[in-house]
Amino acid sequence: MSQDVPPITEDDIANYLSANPEFFERHAETLSSIQLYSQHGKRAVSLQERQAEMLREKIKSLEGRIMEMVRNGNENVMIADKMQRWTRTLLLTQQAIDLPVTVTHELKSQFLVPQVAIKIWAVNGLFSEEEFATGVSDDAKAFASSLQLPYCGVNSNFEAANWLDQPELASSLALIPLRAGAALEAFGMLVLASPDPQRFNAGMGTDFLERIGEITSAALSRLRG
Repeated sequence: MSQDVPPITEDDIANYLSANPEFFERHAETLSSIQLYSQHGKRAVSLQERQAEMLREKIKSLEGRIMEMVRNGNENVMIADKMQRWTRTLLLTQQAIDLPVTVTHELKSQFLVPQVAIKIWAVNGLFSEEEFATGVSDDAKAFASSLQLPYCGVNSNFEAANWLDQPELASSLALIPLRAGAALEAFGMLVLASPDPQRFNAGMGTDFLERIGEITSAALSRLRG
């Protein structure tokens, strides 16, 4: 009794040709007679021409990826340079009382952030009446301590937005808690703000902002009680 033979599929043909490349050596006339359509029109081209087109497209795609990597590398170098200049300025600040102003001014200048504000609490008694150490509610302190990572997103009437010179122009915010090392409780918070609602958005990475917070926290340790 005869059995039905399953039809040959395209995958069967492809697998056979991959496993038997000498097929085209034995049937050279078949290879030369194959005509395909070009990606750049309806004209027929040979298999060799089609392979060359595919290779050119692959090279073009790789060139695009390389250029993107170069651009990202250049941007990272620029950010690293700005971070170094900002950190150096903090290290060169001799008077501890000047540090909050230096932090905010240099962030605006180096990173082109439209508005920056900072508040710290549990400061040394010598600084307890300074503007940077007053006007913070217990709720704001608790909120800062609840942040494990910087908050980035829309300004949802956060108290911290009122620390800015022009809170009405703060469409998006980055709220960065300040901590002493791995402490659970925050001793301050840094606010970055922009009128651009996408400048600080919920989908952005926070690695860079975390580094900003760590360096700021270390610098401001000189003000703590």
